[in-house]
Amino acid sequence: NGRCAEDLYKGIQSSDSGVRCDSLKQLASVSTDVTFAQEFISRDGHTLLVKIVEEANESQLFMAPVIMTHTLTSFMELMDHGIVSWENLSSVFIKKIASFVNAKVGDASIQQVSLDILESMVLSSHSLFLQVKHEITLERLITHLQVTNQQIQTKAMALLMALLQTAGDADRQVRLQSVSVCLTHPPSPSTHTHTHSQRERERKTDRYFFLSGSVGDEMAHYLYVLQSVTLNHLEPRMRTPLDCYSPQRDILHGLRQAAFETESDNSLSTERRRSLCAKEFKKLGFSNNSNPGQDLVRTPPGLLALDTMFYFASRYPDAYSRFVLENSSREDKHECPFARSSIQLTLILCDILRIGEPPSETGSNYHPIFFSQDRLMDELFCVCIQLLNKTWKEMRATQEDFDKVMQVVREQITRTLSTKPTSLELFKNKVNALNYSEILKLRQTERLHQEETLAPPVLELKERLKPELLELIRQQRLNRLCQGTLFRKISSRRRQDKLWYCRLSPNHKVLHYGDVEEDTDNPPIETLQEKIPVADIKALLTGKDCPHMKENKGKQTKEVLDLAFSITYDVEEYSLNFIASSRTDFCLWTDGLSVLLGRDMSSESMRSELEILLSMEIKLRLLDLENVPIPDSAPPVPKPPSNYNFCYDFSQAEQ
Repeated sequence: NGRCAEDLYKGIQSSDSGVRCDSLKQLASVSTDVTFAQEFISRDGHTLLVKIVEEANESQLFMAPVIMTHTLTSFMELMDHGIVSWENLSSVFIKKIASFVNAKVGDASIQQVSLDILESMVLSSHSLFLQVKHEITLERLITHLQVTNQQIQTKAMALLMALLQTAGDADRQVRLQSVSVCLTHPPSPSTHTHTHSQRERERKTDRYFFLSGSVGDEMAHYLYVLQSVTLNHLEPRMRTPLDCYSPQRDILHGLRQAAFETESDNSLSTERRRSLCAKEFKKLGFSNNSNPGQDLVRTPPGLLALDTMFYFASRYPDAYSRFVLENSSREDKHECPFARSSIQLTLILCDILRIGEPPSETGSNYHPIFFSQDRLMDELFCVCIQLLNKTWKEMRATQEDFDKVMQVVREQITRTLSTKPTSLELFKNKVNALNYSEILKLRQTERLHQEETLAPPVLELKERLKPELLELIRQQRLNRLCQGTLFRKISSRRRQDKLWYCRLSPNHKVLHYGDVEEDTDNPPIETLQEKIPVADIKALLTGKDCPHMKENKGKQTKEVLDLAFSITYDVEEYSLNFIASSRTDFCLWTDGLSVLLGRDMSSESMRSELEILLSMEIKLRLLDLENVPIPDSAPPVPKPPSNYNFCYDFSQAEQ
């Protein structure tokens, strides 16, 4: 490594551009090795790379962009080892890297690595965050999200997330608003010669890639984080109860006046007016009609419920008046209480959208509709409160059925959002089509799929089939371990850290593992240098019992804890730590390792698969008994005959 470092140190200073380019290319490849990196940095090789970047001019970049790409890649790999502090970088270097990103026309590879470097700067220190924030404009980052190169899109989103998460609360709020405006109203690429209808068509089809097409895992994570951070700005309102003596009481009276303005009479006496207000608040659906503010003391949803009600009343006054007046004319037991329904609906939406929950390090479940709507929470509420009234009527509900109606509405919203609608209009159409009768049909279908005949003979047959099917699952788990899985090393500084691969040998006696490159798919077992004999494995640990979870105690989210597992080996002195990319991988690996250790499989995935296999096997075996009732007990055996003096003479029959 020392000799290699010396040769490359001299090579990148060569006057021959070909030698310099080859040396930088090799340097970018070997810099991933920490031992080499230490040798190269000890010769101040990293400062030489910084100098190359600082002295680069536009003509050099235009003539030989590959040299700059290799230089930046080498620098990034060297810095990634944490040997040298990011804070030692000069402002000239930072401005140069920023200029590569800000360039309207530039090499894609250079821009990609530059975005990566800037992200690491932002995450490393607050002073560097301030410098990068000053050099990189939000509009420029948004522009990078509109290109067709998905690698640049991902790196731009990574830098955007780093800037947002490092910023202070006030600055973050301002930036989130700007990002929201840019994402929900993307500019049209149309020219002045296009007609208005053409521009409209282009605007609809020129949505961001994450609204129309599939995205990679990393980009999906960043979109999920952006959604989570943005929606979590509603948390303070959700956690704040209404102060009955605050000016916000005026909003409550505004809701009442908007619904019953024709019935109010300022000429009434104070007592008469108070009585009329109480009556109107009762019609609005408040439980405490003499002091409606008490209904909003519970948190969550707190003041957020008041905000959504006010938004609906002011944004859609006709729909609001129709909702209230329509229910006021029904019998008391059949009216749908607007206020009570709104408070509960707001709580349901907070739960579905996970408002108040910190973003997970591995989460990737985002809603495309979020990026097509400025005020997602408010607009969803406006659609869903009208849906609730419609469902209430379809169910012919009374006050006693309130919780049942809310369960159905929750199911309607959840099922519709799971289809990933890309616009509010699409969500509205789908959720309204999913009426109460459709929900009942879906429930019935799912129940038929899940239900099994529970007759004792069938249960006995199930028990007899179980060992064979469990062995089938064990073999599948071991085969899956032999195929191997790609794992990601997650650190607090950079999410897109190194990747490593782990797989079981075909004879099930050795675990092979080792670091791999980003684009590696199913590496040969010979390339995985590290080995752990299965016989040396002492224990399988999961969740908070894992060593790598104990080290970061209190910093890991529940979602990460649910994906963490470790194996200890060699008298429990060493451990190999995993964080699965999904719950499915977690179940496959913990089951497979349990089989290797001679223990029973215990994952929910195993139980689910066993039930599916049992269900299929039972149905196949009972096909001939379709529509035939199966008795709980076997039919009685007939009594034996009084004597056995009977036979059949075949020879006489033939005659």
